[in-house]
Amino acid sequence: MPDDPGPGDTGYLLRNAQPEAGSRFASLAALFDDTTFRHLDRLGVGPGWRCWEVGAGSRGVPDGLAARVGPDGLVVATDLDTAWLEGPGPSWLRVLRHDVGVDEPPATDLDLVHARLVLTHVPRREEALAAMVAALRPGGWLLVEEADPGLQPLLCPDEYGPAQELANRLRHGFRTLMAGRSADLAYGRTLPRRLREHGLHDVGADAYFPITAPAATALEIATVEQIRDRLVAAGLASDAEVDRHLRNLADGAVPDLATSPLVSAWGRTP
Repeated sequence: MPDDPGPGDTGYLLRNAQPEAGSRFASLAALFDDTTFRHLDRLGVGPGWRCWEVGAGSRGVPDGLAARVGPDGLVVATDLDTAWLEGPGPSWLRVLRHDVGVDEPPATDLDLVHARLVLTHVPRREEALAAMVAALRPGGWLLVEEADPGLQPLLCPDEYGPAQELANRLRHGFRTLMAGRSADLAYGRTLPRRLREHGLHDVGADAYFPITAPAATALEIATVEQIRDRLVAAGLASDAEVDRHLRNLADGAVPDLATSPLVSAWGRTP
């Protein structure tokens, strides 16, 4: 039974307006910020750079960029829902509500455009990618980071018991819900090709995923709590199974949780 987003639903399964969003953002930062900033620093992000953070979600990456570019630079952080982006910040950090697949870029002649875990969920992802490339100056860098569940689909790669089997079955249910909302679960692996098709040079890519990390457990708890009603309504799990999985997570019965590989791809405009 497919997931029905319902009237007034944005179509994104894990919405920023839900109370668990803060826990998810904190967990994603703990899992992936080191990887993201390793790439940004390698690309040379520094004083005076003009940057667009697409689908920022929360302030972690925008604040890190703002600290690097300083008062002579610019960071524009955009999202469909900016609730987690609001608050005090430097004058060179701008927060805007923006739909990357529909709206014109919020700035042009940029040194950097970055998006993490965004395009997989955007229905008009090709238009979004084109807009991101168009916002760059000659020689500007695009860094796109997307999960690819098909490369490693299991929450528990070491499936040695009932708790791990249940965890993997619920993870499969989660991805079934995502696929029903037009998410492209194999998008990450296509990034190098897509960047070259948009005319970018010096294209490269790598992938990272932890197999055991406390933040992965916190992320799973927040995710399951956000989607439990939809899992049950779609017949992908029962309330009792969701409760048992959450207990297993809380008491450490499934300590070795993995994420999908985060594929990071970068390229430079000619």
